Amino acid sequence: MEWKLRLLVWVMNRTKQLEIEKLSPTAARKRLLSESNKASFLIDYQPIALPKIEDHFIKTRDDFDLLVRAYHPSEQTDLPLIVFYHGGGFVVNSVETHDSICRRLAHDNQAIVLSVDYRLAPEFPYPTPVYDCYDAFLWVAKNAQQLGGNPNQLFVMGDSAGGNLATVVSLKARDEKAAPIAGQVLIYPCTNATLKSPSIEKYAKGYLLTKSLMRWFTKHYVPDPTTHKHPYVSPIFATDLSNLPPAFIITAEYDPLIEEGKLYADLLEKAGNQVQYKEYKGLTHSFFGMPKVSKKVLECHREVKNFITDVLEQKKVVASSKII
Repeated sequence: MEWKLRLLVWVMNRTKQLEIEKLSPTAARKRLLSESNKASFLIDYQPIALPKIEDHFIKTRDDFDLLVRAYHPSEQTDLPLIVFYHGGGFVVNSVETHDSICRRLAHDNQAIVLSVDYRLAPEFPYPTPVYDCYDAFLWVAKNAQQLGGNPNQLFVMGDSAGGNLATVVSLKARDEKAAPIAGQVLIYPCTNATLKSPSIEKYAKGYLLTKSLMRWFTKHYVPDPTTHKHPYVSPIFATDLSNLPPAFIITAEYDPLIEEGKLYADLLEKAGNQVQYKEYKGLTHSFFGMPKVSKKVLECHREVKNFITDVLEQKKVVASSKII
């Protein structure tokens, strides 16, 4: 593990700042927000300035006003769109905690990033977060041009729990024959709510995300164990993974979720999908928002950009071949 990250992990373990499973969800959210504000200058650079950031409130299927924050990299139109779902075990975090990530994604990819502030468990357990994320996706697809985007260049992306939600939105969009998704970027996604994999045992303690914390998240999000293998909870148990968008799946070496991320990549590829997979050596869970900790973090952002660029180039080739 790289020395800056090793030091950060040591401090977090020493001070027990991340043992939020001993708190109520409300108290855990407050602590994480406070700690992230304190540590932000150590792990991240100053937020990238963008010309326009707008908050939209959309109506969900149950008439809830859902916040979707739009990050515009320029005044140009016909731009790619990235619907982003934040991580946090379905229990913590928000559009605020992932603001810097979304700014960077918008700037680097010259894309409009739509960050979804889906409702959290245990107040809103499964399936509410799934419906919120899917409703937001449908709204973006329907309003793509009004937002300044290209409806044929629509991506879904998320980290950890958000990676799970991006996979599920991709599955639902295929199942319901909704708007086409150009690609999915899954950053150390959780894909198996049964919490049964060797890497969860191997990295159960001491690497930011712990087994006990994962158990706490799961208890709040899917309190009924009979739903743990539902494909919209645990995508690795889906009986049909064919005809899904091209995927870029990212994992970290020291992460309890590494094996289920790799397994999902293998299952997608076996089902005939286009899949790019990369394990980032020496890094832990949550690294995507810590560019000061390792130069590999910005390397990962560049890989995301390359994936999006490649997918869009392939779409152009396919479109031109149809015209001919």
